[in-house]
Amino acid sequence: MYKIKRQFLAGPYLIWIIGFIILPLLFILYYAFTNDTGTFTLENVTAIADPVHVKSILLSLKLGFSCTLVCLVLAYPLCMILSSFRFKHQSFVVFLFILPMWMNFMLRILAWRLLLSNNGLVNAFLELIGIGRVKMLNTPTAVVFGMVYDFLPFMILPIYNSMVRIKDDIIEAAHDLGANQLTILMKIIFPLTLSGIISGVIMVFVPALTSFVISDLLGGGKVLLIGNVIEQEFMQGTNWNLGSGLSFVLMIFVIASMALMNIFDKDGNGGTAVW
Repeated sequence: MYKIKRQFLAGPYLIWIIGFIILPLLFILYYAFTNDTGTFTLENVTAIADPVHVKSILLSLKLGFSCTLVCLVLAYPLCMILSSFRFKHQSFVVFLFILPMWMNFMLRILAWRLLLSNNGLVNAFLELIGIGRVKMLNTPTAVVFGMVYDFLPFMILPIYNSMVRIKDDIIEAAHDLGANQLTILMKIIFPLTLSGIISGVIMVFVPALTSFVISDLLGGGKVLLIGNVIEQEFMQGTNWNLGSGLSFVLMIFVIASMALMNIFDKDGNGGTAVW
């Protein structure tokens, strides 16, 4: 009877999964492999080979990798600093970094649009120190700025959580055995935080690869990512078949990237099994 009640409580979640995950995916697959008349075709999927689509997906991969790399470079030393602090309200500092996520997404991106404009604060500062104004808005650089700002917390949280689980006894034992800071970082801290790094990379790269709103607002229509192409096919061209075909290919890229990341974490725990 208890098991039946538990299964009954899982019913709403099952309905949610079917209605908002499985059914939309089935619709995408149907439209991806059919034409306007409902006849089976591969043209929508093979359209990814068109020069315009190849250029957009390569640019998406390039900006996605750039965003992920910048987030990792910024987040890892920051997490090391935060985890080294020993004060009562340590988690409050981490909360400050994720606080901007509570603000409306559009407002955050529009704020960056103002900051990076020709008359924005960033150019005013560059002009003040003698560098001069630099055109940043409506460029790939501006899109990467927006992505890094938006997705950085997704890199910080998993890395920080993996770092705070490292016991001080392990670090102290390494010091007692004569290990220097670089050896401790490469032989102990990095392997023990590998699971957090992999989680952070996946959580940043996937939304960066599929993003289209940030490139719309900060790219000004001049930075055409694969997400923008798909959005235009659905919303402007009303070509759901082509949009679904490109979405299917993009989904394959996302699944492949996640599978590739999992290869480097075969134990599923970032190397903690060695301890």
